[in-house]
Amino acid sequence: MASAALELMGFFLGLLGMLGTLVATVLPYWQISAHIGSNIVTAVDNMRGLWMECVYQSTGAFQCETYNSMLALPSDLQAARALMVISIVLSILAIAMATLGMQCTLCLESSGGVKSRVAGAGGVLFVFAGFLALVPVAWTTHEVVKTFYLPNVPQSMKYELGECLYTGLASALISMLGGGMLCVSCCEEQEGGRGRRHGGGYPYPVGGGISSTGVRTTSQTYRNPTLQVGGVNTPSRGQTLIRSASGSSESGTHGAQRARKPTAAGYDITGYV
Repeated sequence: MASAALELMGFFLGLLGMLGTLVATVLPYWQISAHIGSNIVTAVDNMRGLWMECVYQSTGAFQCETYNSMLALPSDLQAARALMVISIVLSILAIAMATLGMQCTLCLESSGGVKSRVAGAGGVLFVFAGFLALVPVAWTTHEVVKTFYLPNVPQSMKYELGECLYTGLASALISMLGGGMLCVSCCEEQEGGRGRRHGGGYPYPVGGGISSTGVRTTSQTYRNPTLQVGGVNTPSRGQTLIRSASGSSESGTHGAQRARKPTAAGYDITGYV
């Protein structure tokens, strides 16, 4: 139950990170013109993004112009475009794989451990997508800060950090956190399944037959590891438990016969219906 809740939380965090990465990729608020020095009062605000450059005037007019040539752009801007697009694509694939592998869905129910591994693969994709989105955001932040403090750059040409950089940073971290939670839930589910397969619980009685008296019986021997000390089987009291619906005398007879039989370190439970 805890792993299912962890999966859901990781999935929604990854989905939120993907939406934030998409918003940061599309909007042009990566760099905003700085109002410092003689440029402290201005009627025009310049904004730069990955795909366009916009101008906002004090009259309320908002104009944007897309970059005409992709090959003429700086190499860092081209790399930032590619990394953000790849991050979004990987996030979409991670959402699809996580949806198939989560415990709350009915997909891949008959595949055993494959379902949890698919959810874990979706978490790995979320982590990788968040890392890819983090690289251009961190690089652009570094370039903006470095250019801002250069003394030979005019104040009208200096830019500050835009809202999309903060959004991209938060989205990348959220995606990585959600992917990590999916991976952890996958590991917990596999460990839990392994523990249940090798647990020490007693099986239910199986098998049945008809005795000579016409009474259907069901018998199963239960091994008790606590009764074996140093490799020697230690008998204990009450090794034979008998339940009969045909009468106390018949139960006593069969109980005596079962008690005289040599048994291993365990319980021989015989029920009569």
